[in-house]
Amino acid sequence: MSPPSRVLVVDDKENILGLLARILGDEHEVTTASDGARALELLRTNEFDVVVTDIRMPGAGGFEVLAAAKAASPTTEVVMMTGHATVGDAVRAMRLGAYDYLEKPFDPDAAALTVARAAERRRLRHEAASLRRELVGIHSFHNLVGKSERMREVYRLLEQAAGLDITVLLGGETGTGKELAARAIHYQSSRKDRPFVAVNCGALPPDLVESELFGHARGAFTGAVTARVGLFAEADGGTLFLDEVGDLPLATQVKLNRVLQEREVRRVGDSVPVKVDVRVIAASHRELRAEVSAGRFREDLFYRLNVFPVRLPSLRERVEDVPLLAAHFLAKHARAMRREVGALDPEALRRLTSWPWPGNVRELENAVERAVAVASGPTLLPGDLPPELSSPSPAMPPGPVLATMPYREVLEQAQDRVSREYLVALLTEFQGNVTRAAARAGIERESLHRLLKRYGIRSDDHKR
Repeated sequence: MSPPSRVLVVDDKENILGLLARILGDEHEVTTASDGARALELLRTNEFDVVVTDIRMPGAGGFEVLAAAKAASPTTEVVMMTGHATVGDAVRAMRLGAYDYLEKPFDPDAAALTVARAAERRRLRHEAASLRRELVGIHSFHNLVGKSERMREVYRLLEQAAGLDITVLLGGETGTGKELAARAIHYQSSRKDRPFVAVNCGALPPDLVESELFGHARGAFTGAVTARVGLFAEADGGTLFLDEVGDLPLATQVKLNRVLQEREVRRVGDSVPVKVDVRVIAASHRELRAEVSAGRFREDLFYRLNVFPVRLPSLRERVEDVPLLAAHFLAKHARAMRREVGALDPEALRRLTSWPWPGNVRELENAVERAVAVASGPTLLPGDLPPELSSPSPAMPPGPVLATMPYREVLEQAQDRVSREYLVALLTEFQGNVTRAAARAGIERESLHRLLKRYGIRSDDHKR
């Protein structure tokens, strides 16, 4: 769990300081200042994530506090507090960089939500600023990008495979980067100076698939006016990547199995086999064991290919890599289009990380490429994203699925209605156990009890 956000509360009224210290203390590390001068001293020696300050105070006022906070750390978010008569001042403060304002007297829950959102915005700004620095070292491997535990394990396996010169079978959903993984193996191997030949087996015409793979002699069939060496011969000394190998016809699978066994190919229409020195890397989005059971893939070929299996995780399984990938694709496509787009707006980044990405890395890259193309300024904004991502918030999932989401994120997407659904789902998942439910939600047990009381929810009603 990340450390609590550091919040500075500034007001010349002790009752306001006490109220905000109480309602923010469960979620944040709160420091208080009873006047603007004290706040300026604290800002000179400390860094805060959020500053909550009254506008009208004796001596140094809220505008001076705002200016000092932004001078000390431009990413610090400032929330202004104002009486009804000075709302115009609050709006002016927002133009000067304040995040939001609270109008006195304010609702405690609304104040807590505003500060939570400001803290999250600060976190996202820091994350966006650090992405470009992270696109080096262990966070990338021959154009594969990611720092998650799953990707670090993939890098380890690919590096092992590269040094062994054996057949590799890559698995994973469409769009997860299997061809990039195959190229990483090749260019990390002793064959890196020899050809890398890639073919999508599913795109080969059924009547020409053997000719494409193994070659043909002149006159072998109608239209064969010249001889062809085939992809195996083209890749001699290097690597042949057979993408979507599960789409090969069964008859071709028999011949491919023999080629892998004998290390020689026989061209269509030719009686003399030719030796080839080829390292084969195969890939499929299908589960080939299931295809074997269904009779659509030969068992002997499966075991011939499955010498060193590596599965590429879906983007749903490594969501922590989405910001890093988004920054990578932003830089890549801005450079290719010669566009001066170099930053991700925090809200745009939040929407990218909350999308399920059924098309995996390929879909994410397409979304960022499109956004770079339509962006009108140096920062990629939420409105630049594809229509399905540009709405303010993704639809909330129903029922117990909510209980897997951080409480603060739920509050951001919808307030009272969703909060109640979330609490019910949380208690249902943990069968009324408040301690375990609070741990999953990332809040204190006492805070959860207060919320249950507020929404009239009894934990006993959810025990089984």
